[in-house]
Amino acid sequence: MKTIAACVEDLVKHQPFVEDALSRKIINYSALAEDFQPRIEQMVGKKVNVGSIVMALRRYFPQKRLNDKMVRNLGDVTVRSGITEFTFLNSVTILDSQSRLLEEVRTIPKAYFTYSSTFHESNILVSNDLTDIVERCFASETRITIKPDLSSISIELPENNSKTVGLYFYIFKLLAYEGIPVFEVISTSNYFTLFLEKEYVNQAFALINEIKN
Repeated sequence: MKTIAACVEDLVKHQPFVEDALSRKIINYSALAEDFQPRIEQMVGKKVNVGSIVMALRRYFPQKRLNDKMVRNLGDVTVRSGITEFTFLNSVTILDSQSRLLEEVRTIPKAYFTYSSTFHESNILVSNDLTDIVERCFASETRITIKPDLSSISIELPENNSKTVGLYFYIFKLLAYEGIPVFEVISTSNYFTLFLEKEYVNQAFALINEIKN
């Protein structure tokens, strides 16, 4: 049979905002215990006293925490505006269309072009001035969506970022707290780029700089 402490750990670790609030000691333990009580009683198969849950919550502490030094070591932050995202359904000709686009944009100075693909669809992010070229090169493809006038925030990641627990969560958590929706995300080994609707970019940029400081 599960203990109350084990049930509390299972519930908290699947609610990262709650876990963060507990680690910062800014949560109402009694209210949270009352919220958890029905689920814990179902898990243990018997009635459970709220006080026992409160005790388990006070003793709980996250096993893995983000290293604050890693956050402060985030590198340069670059903002770019005027980006359009296209999403196309994958097809047997999608790579040919991509090749035509690459051939056309490779000679354009400072052309912004990012391509990503999943099993079902492909995304293309380009500067607004390249939209006509994309439309022409992908004329035979099935377009799912188009979203103009996005802005991007690119963040240089610290060394060993792939071994840092919670780095992306920390960034997304702050954006979520402030009600900033993320339209698209693309990452490489050393850079992480958020694509946002333009009305949110200044607020998001300020938050990223707060993380670094």
